[in-house]
Amino acid sequence: MKSDHSPLGRELDLFATSPAIGAGLPVWLPDGAIIRAELEKLAAEEAARSGCLGVYTPVLAKRSLFERSGHWDKFSADMFPPMRIGGEEFVLRPANCPHHTQVFDARGRSFRDLPFRVSELGSMFRSELSGVLGGLTRVRQISLDDAHVFCTPDQVGDEVRLALESIQRCYRVLGLAPSFRLSLRGRTGRYLGDAAQWSTAEGQLRAALGDREFTVGYGDAAFYGPKIDVQVAGHQETVSTVQIDFNQPERFGLEYTGSDGEKHRPVMIHRGVLGSMERLTAMLIDRHAGRMPPWLAPRQVAVIPVNASHSPPASALVARLHNASIRAEILEDGSLGARIRSARLHRDSYIAVIGDRERDSHAVSVSYPALNAKVVLGRDAFVEAVQHDIHSRALLPTIPVAENH
Repeated sequence: MKSDHSPLGRELDLFATSPAIGAGLPVWLPDGAIIRAELEKLAAEEAARSGCLGVYTPVLAKRSLFERSGHWDKFSADMFPPMRIGGEEFVLRPANCPHHTQVFDARGRSFRDLPFRVSELGSMFRSELSGVLGGLTRVRQISLDDAHVFCTPDQVGDEVRLALESIQRCYRVLGLAPSFRLSLRGRTGRYLGDAAQWSTAEGQLRAALGDREFTVGYGDAAFYGPKIDVQVAGHQETVSTVQIDFNQPERFGLEYTGSDGEKHRPVMIHRGVLGSMERLTAMLIDRHAGRMPPWLAPRQVAVIPVNASHSPPASALVARLHNASIRAEILEDGSLGARIRSARLHRDSYIAVIGDRERDSHAVSVSYPALNAKVVLGRDAFVEAVQHDIHSRALLPTIPVAENH
């Protein structure tokens, strides 16, 4: 992906790389960590909204787990070398799914338990070559918003539709336009499962796409099943994905007791709504030119007193914003023009200036850089407007009707 996110991300102090840590292992700086934390919160809320239960699983496992899942045979060249501990070999995981099969298998399951949905925002590891690493888009540790659904065959269509609706909701909040690709087997390749399973799964995905426009990518399927890849318009890299997997349930012997009292094999659906935190953040930096929507902005409000005599009401406003869980900071060093420029370069959503008039009328002069607008508001109205923008996850600030002061 051609991207300008790296220089802009460094300019805005969102992330850094360190030779002492190593290539492909970016460090999230405080402002970048705020963006990531807000995205993780969105992912957790969306997972819960669609019925997922949160879990935590280890970042490593025995090599035999990945041999059984098929990942070792397919991806061992892209995995970090095994670590020998107590006579056994352990590896850093390239995916969460084998761990989640063990969550399902932790106890007996009935058809009444299905669909069983689990989610985890966990770290995965890929031994990428140094020459392909760059910024946040190609890294060796991936923080993935990942969910897995275990369901009966007749629940597959509804679960895929539920996942696609979840993805589209999140894209609207993030200001991203999705494009859909149905990824199918190619004529060559190492695929698990038989032709009948693949044909059924491909039909289920086509039906779930409904009237959405989509392209078809032959040869782009996962090795264990077909999938729907969701990309951001203008980019070729997949952000979100919905994949049908009939192989891992088979390989791990997963079962549930059906209404007939017999044992049945569940279908596994891989569901990544926001995908990699690294790749998504890079795309958002590009999409918004570093000026994030108010709810994602590291510093939402810059409060600027015209001179030292205006510092007390400015400090009081910052305290009030903090009490309302709004990220705000008072800027006092330098000339008024320099401080305003600094707030604009920092991509703050709101710049609130307090001078004589604002101090005396309990008001604030608010600039909205994203809208190239300015208005004088009462402080109550200003705080309420910012709260509304943040809580509603608005893409742009809203400007309340100006008041007479």
